[in-house]
Amino acid sequence: MSKTVLITGAIGSGKSAICERLRALGYPVYDCDSRTKALYDSVPGLKARIEAALGVPFSEVGIIFRDADKRRALEAIVYPEVQKDLAAWKAEQKAELLFMESAIALEKPAFDGSYDEVWLVRAPYETRLSRNPDAAIRSALQAMVDPSRANVIIDNDSSLEELNDKVDKLLKNG
Repeated sequence: MSKTVLITGAIGSGKSAICERLRALGYPVYDCDSRTKALYDSVPGLKARIEAALGVPFSEVGIIFRDADKRRALEAIVYPEVQKDLAAWKAEQKAELLFMESAIALEKPAFDGSYDEVWLVRAPYETRLSRNPDAAIRSALQAMVDPSRANVIIDNDSSLEELNDKVDKLLKNG
């Protein structure tokens, strides 16, 4: 049975950079954001269900970043679909070590049991903001991850080379 590691952290912390490194090394990585976006088009009726629940056209789904009730309504529809997709993806994998990238999975009970270990990626706020201008808005919506919930903490406060070295050492040390 495979082990799944959740790569999590605030927007702009370096989750994607770590996952790029993992992919380059041949590890399977499930990117929750991109897979969710793909589900909008591949799951029959999903967009219509979302539109009905939110009361807006799908093109205006970004309202969830300003309306907590609509965000919860979207999550109630989408998270079960993501869980099904994740389970199917895991079943297809042959590797013993799998990775799952998500900024929010640790704080959402719907994802409990989806991962066996947590790697928390951290970076200073100013650094995160310089990497992704959306960090200012989205950080307010994401709960701060309690470091005690992480098995591994990766401080990403220097170069990409140093970040890659940290990942390589983690993989080597098991």
